[in-house]
Amino acid sequence: MPIALEAESTLTDRYQTTVPETVRRALRLKKRDKIHYVIQPTGEVVLSRADAVEDDPVLRPFLDFLAQEIAAHPEHLQRMDMSLVQQGRELAAGVRFDVDAPLSPEDE
Repeated sequence: MPIALEAESTLTDRYQTTVPETVRRALRLKKRDKIHYVIQPTGEVVLSRADAVEDDPVLRPFLDFLAQEIAAHPEHLQRMDMSLVQQGRELAAGVRFDVDAPLSPEDE
């Protein structure tokens, strides 16, 4: 049976930590790489190297814009009312779609 390596690190006052060298080596992490977390129902967290996914040319700038707006104007954030969530669920009930299906004949 393979030997499990263990490592630990400490959280700072700002909830930041340094990824231990053994973990960085095991995941082949370099500076600015992204880390992916999966939280299991048991409470265990699986940490892995995030695969580089081709950025969407529209989504990435939009998310960057949102992040800048939230940072500049946090007072504009509002809690989402659960009745709005329920209304969205009702509108989408029974709607089925295939995310891999072409949007138009040109995309086939």
